[in-house]
Order: sequence, then structure tokens, then C-alpha cells
Amino acid sequence: MNLELLESFGQNFPEDFDGNLDCVSIAITCAFNRQGTLLAVGCNDGRIVIWDFLTRGIAKFVNAHVHPVCSLSWNRNGHKLLSAATDNTVAIWDVLTGENDKVFRFPSPVLKIQWHPRNSSQFLVCPLKHAAVLMTVKGDHKSVPLDDDSDLNIIASFDRRGRYIYTGNAKGRIMAFHVENLEQAASFRVTTGGLNTTAIKSIEFARRGECFLVNSADRIIRVYESREVLTCGKDGEPEPMQKLQDLVNKTLWKKCCFSGDGEYIVAGSARQHSLYIWEKAVGNLVKILHGTKGELLLDVVWHPVRPIIASISSGLVSIWAQNQVENWSAFAPDFKELDENVEYDERESEFDMEDEDKEKEESKAPVEEFGEVDVDTVEPIQAFVSSDEDEEDENALLFLPVSPEVEEPEDGWPAEVIRAPPAAALPRVPEDQGNGQATDKKKGDATPTGTGEKRTRQAHDATDKKRGHSEGTPSASKKKKVKTVDVDLPDAPPDEIHPLLNVKKPQEKTYSKRSKPQKSKSGKPEKSRHKDRSSRGGEEANENRDAAY
Repeated sequence: MNLELLESFGQNFPEDFDGNLDCVSIAITCAFNRQGTLLAVGCNDGRIVIWDFLTRGIAKFVNAHVHPVCSLSWNRNGHKLLSAATDNTVAIWDVLTGENDKVFRFPSPVLKIQWHPRNSSQFLVCPLKHAAVLMTVKGDHKSVPLDDDSDLNIIASFDRRGRYIYTGNAKGRIMAFHVENLEQAASFRVTTGGLNTTAIKSIEFARRGECFLVNSADRIIRVYESREVLTCGKDGEPEPMQKLQDLVNKTLWKKCCFSGDGEYIVAGSARQHSLYIWEKAVGNLVKILHGTKGELLLDVVWHPVRPIIASISSGLVSIWAQNQVENWSAFAPDFKELDENVEYDERESEFDMEDEDKEKEESKAPVEEFGEVDVDTVEPIQAFVSSDEDEEDENALLFLPVSPEVEEPEDGWPAEVIRAPPAAALPRVPEDQGNGQATDKKKGDATPTGTGEKRTRQAHDATDKKRGHSEGTPSASKKKKVKTVDVDLPDAPPDEIHPLLNVKKPQEKTYSKRSKPQKSKSGKPEKSRHKDRSSRGGEEANENRDAAY
């Protein structure tokens, strides 16, 4: 597919709603792979749903965690997926097989995880009320230094190429560290004017260019250039390129990110399902996308290549894209749309092979009609290649193979597919059910017990096959034992609760308040209340009878 043909002229941001992705479970967080062909969605039941984004279909289910998934990250080639859950665990998954490679257990809740952009053996973990931790796949870990030991609300992120780790604290201080030795390279403080500081909520880097944005608690998104920050060094005072905010509503931002080309910035409101899009170079607001009223936004991600945004609210993934308008003048410059038929006057030599009336032009240079055409060399797609690379990654995982499900095999289907299941996989039938079937047979039931058991076995076998195919998990005999690594963080608070779990309490209260008008004062439906009245009346009548006797 030629991505250059997909780019519209002059506009690279979405304008309209383009449908939902229903993951069956309630979606919480999502992440695109590097090429934008696969979308991983973490759900509240611990599952990870991987979507084929080109076909908008589910490619794989992964039964990842027991508790809700709160953060996801793809590695560079897309073969590994990193997930964090609210039960303080971080897991590495093989995307092709759906197998779990390793589990890391932390003493405190994990807020964010991120693969190293270039090195798939390292990843960054941000625990709650603890310094950021640089982990390796083997289990080794190093804590990123703090500016002050009392600064506990730390957020961190790799830069675009993974050379530096940027951290931000609750006092508005941002620090940059070398990844190799964790030595401080630069630092500065985000101020709101004067000596007042503001807490840093998130740091996001662009895929193209050297810019990064800082989302702070003062409801302003500041865009900095990393070169200027590193040049200023420690305790520098770099000026932000842009300051983006909602001057009318003073919106607090839930999640911010760059577009794939780094030219636009999208921010999701923390109050409602609204997406604000700014142009980075000028700083002007170009579009506001409004979702359903009353919904709260959980996550926002921009497609790495195309002008598409995915946002999560009310358990669904909403897709925002451009209107695809057929512009025929792009194919023929003199094309005109006609409202009604028009008589056309044909020129005499219009459809002739050679125009006799046209003067012969003397060719200045000889035209090579038979030139050599190179059909072997494959030019890399620039959208998939970084500025310091010449070729695409040949090992990148773009799509997941999907085998078709055959519910009713035909006569010519191989016998291996419809072979009988092993005895261990068959469901056990209780004795009372078997006796019941036998008594039914005595009473004259037309279906014998043998065929009934075969039908139930075939049905269970079919459902087991469907589950095994859709979830992508290996069988119990082939399943390898997962290694769990306990990460020792002495300063981490052990009794903390993940913020995702704390948010649900007010939502449940509002839900009960909304549902009160639909129910009666006693909190029960009308039918059950009538039943209670009748039962109470019966009990009172029995008591009166007993008293009379």
C-alpha cells in the first residue's frame, strides 16, 4: 500500500466520528504498534484484545491478568507486548503465540510502563509514590535518581530514541538522565509566572522531530524542544515553543499526545469526552471533536502514520478520522461535475490516433522508449523509517495470522480436523444426569443416551475449539511455566491502592442516584414489592389463625 497516496492535501487531522470498536469487555487503555497496523486494548477483566486496525476486526484475545489492565506498550518490532495491571504486576507477552514470557511483581501499584524505543531488553516502570525504575527483561532494576527524596509523585518517559529518560515531579521540576549511567544531563523548572510551580502530570515525545510536551496541573500544555533543554544544562531556563490551553472552559487535560508526523497535538478533556487538536507550529486550535455527553475520557492515542485518533470512554474505543470525499479532479484536472446533460460538440480530430492538423514539433533530445526499469529494489516507506535509518525492519510484526473457523466441515474435509477429543478434555456427566437419561429412555424417550452424550461432547469440543482459537492460548500440555520475578523496592509504600480502583467509587454512587427514580422508595421493583406485600399478608393471616387456635 502506498501511504503517500493516502495523505490528503494540506490537512492531517481527523474531523468526524468513524465508528466504535467493541471489545466485549470494558476498555480502559489502548496502544498502537509502531506501524499502526495493530491496536492493543486493555480491559477491566484483565484481558488484552488485539485488533487488526486495517480490517477493524479482532485478531487475538490474550487472557493476560486477573485485575484491570492499566497500561500497555509495544516493543519496536511489535513481537512483544508489555502490560501492567492494578494488582501491581507487569507482564511480557509474545504477540504471535499469546504466551506469557515473564511476570514482574512490584510492591506498589504501577501507573505507567514503556518499552525502550530501540532496545527491547529494557523498559521503564513508574510505580505509585516511588522513583521511576529502569528494568531489564532478566529482572535487574535501577531506580532513576530523585531531585529530592520527598518528591514521590514521579512520572517518567524515554525520549524519541531512548538516549535519555525525562522525569517530572509534583514541584514542577523536569530532569533528563542518560540511560547508560543515569547521570543527570539537564534540568529545569516549569513555572506558572513568578516563583509559583505546578505539578507535572505527563511527558510525551513526538515520533518525528525533537519536540516533547509537558501536561501540568495548571491546565496548560507546554511544548519544548529537547535540544534546547539539553543545551541549557542543569538548572536551565528553556522557553516553551507553545503554550496550549482552553481559555474559555479552563479544561483539565486527561491525556495528551502528538500526531504521527509531530505537526499536531491532541488533548483529551478530563471532564467530558472532548478532544482538542492544535497545530504545533502556530499554536492555534484547529478542531474540537465532541463525543457523547456525560461520558468520561480514559485514554487517547494518535495513529502513528495516518490522521486517525482512538479514544476510550464508557468501555468503547471510538475512532475519529477524515471524511473520504471522492475528488475526481485529482485524476483529471479538467474534470467537471454536471447537474444535467449537456450537448457536446466533438472536434474533428479529437479521437484520431494522430492529429493531422497539429504541427510537428521538432524533438530537441531523443526520447528513450525502451529504458531499463528496476523491479527488484524495494524502496522503504518513509513513514515506517526513522530519520537515522535507511531500511525498514524486516522482522517487524505487521499483522497476525488468523485461521478460519470451520463449524460444519464438508465431506472432503480432512479427518484430522474432526477427530474425537481426548478423554481428559471431555466433560464429566454427573451420575444423577445419567440416571435421569436412563429413566427417560424407559419412559419411551426416542433419543438414546449414547447419541445424547455424543452431541454434548461435540458441542463442548466445538466451544473449546472456539475458545482456544479466539484466545490464542496454547493447550495445557504445551503451556510452559511462567517465571515470576519479585522486584524489591525498599522505599515503595506497600498498602497503596491504584488510582483506577479509587475512581470507580464515585461512579457507582452516581449510578445508584440515577437509578433511584426508576425504582420505588424501598429500592425494589414494583413486582417484587407486590410479592413482599402478598407474602407479608400471608404471614399475618397465619399469625391470626395461630392466635385464634
